[in-house]
Amino acid sequence: MTETPPADFADLLAANEQFAMSFDLAGFDGVAQAGVAIVTCMDSRIDPLRMVGLRPGDAKIFRNPGGRVTPQALEALVLGVHLLNVRRILVIPHTRCAMAANSEQEVRRRVGESAGVDASWQRFGVVPDQEDALRQDVAAVRTHPLIGERAEVGGFVYDVDTGLIARRV
Repeated sequence: MTETPPADFADLLAANEQFAMSFDLAGFDGVAQAGVAIVTCMDSRIDPLRMVGLRPGDAKIFRNPGGRVTPQALEALVLGVHLLNVRRILVIPHTRCAMAANSEQEVRRRVGESAGVDASWQRFGVVPDQEDALRQDVAAVRTHPLIGERAEVGGFVYDVDTGLIARRV
């Protein structure tokens, strides 16, 4: 049985105070020290820095449901390439992703039931074919007029059960 989290933020603020007591990340200039950007899913099983041997300050991370290259992700990648030292871009969806395992209608139904209101109007961007979506997303980055050849781009899939990433594109 899982524990019910507190209704307010007191536990998180207390944890932040502990974090701040040994905070050692001050002074970073905001650029990606390792020249890396990662687009991945918001899934809490993913630790985007550690899974590729990086530390805070090394990479720019963009997370969203399904790890898709959305217009917002492209905006972040353009800024990363031109202003924040990004030279390598990894697009990394993952195995057992809810966005790849459900239809748009199913997600809308489940959200609507949880919310107690109609959610049929909301778009969630499910991924019917994860491999094809990854190919499209990598192509979108590679052919973007403000990114193109300025960065190496690769498409990978993260296995949430083994911790391994495998190159697909």
